[in-house]
Amino acid sequence: PGKEARRKFKDIQTRIKKTSRPSRKLKVELKNARRDVIMSAYYDDAVRLSEKLARWFIEIEKKGNHRFAICTGGGPGIMEAANLGAKKAGGISVGLNISLPMEQYPNPYQTRELSFEFHYFFIRKFWFFYLAKALVVFPGGFGTLDEFFELVTIIQTGKSKKTMPVILFGSEYWNDVMNIEKMAYWGTISPDDLNLFRVIDNVDEAFEYLKKELTRLYLNSTSPMRHKK
Repeated sequence: PGKEARRKFKDIQTRIKKTSRPSRKLKVELKNARRDVIMSAYYDDAVRLSEKLARWFIEIEKKGNHRFAICTGGGPGIMEAANLGAKKAGGISVGLNISLPMEQYPNPYQTRELSFEFHYFFIRKFWFFYLAKALVVFPGGFGTLDEFFELVTIIQTGKSKKTMPVILFGSEYWNDVMNIEKMAYWGTISPDDLNLFRVIDNVDEAFEYLKKELTRLYLNSTSPMRHKK
């Protein structure tokens, strides 16, 4: 996706250079292509992070330790990228698909026998949260925000006994679409609630943070979550 987005952007730039008066439509295409180049980088990052995690999960399982797996919404875009990363590493991945009239279809990279389809969003979210040991939130739309805010609300209110690391990946995007610090400023959340998640831009940093937290929570003999679901 990154290479394709950059190629399309360069093609439109070339078309604009060949005309003295580029049309409004062409200008809009250029703007959208520039945006797609930025967004495609998140796809590539999701592939890399998922691949690194899946390789680590395989090492853990070989040692007879806790078993982890990549789990996504099973659809296209970033979801596809995470399933692809796991497959490149030779690992398994779960796809919790949702039936939508025209939009979502199961991507080909999720493990076939671990691909499920849901009709209701709330049931799908229940299984997401029940299975999850950590959450990485890449740039997305209403559904992504819905899942992020419900999970941090569950953690904030103590409805879940699990301690869970949560990452918002991509500060440029998230700082542009929402300002959670302002919620603390206006008193609608506590300043401490800003510690429920971490904003990270780098794949290696995200991997090391998740590795450290999952090891602390699940893999040490004294891990607090070792025997909890």
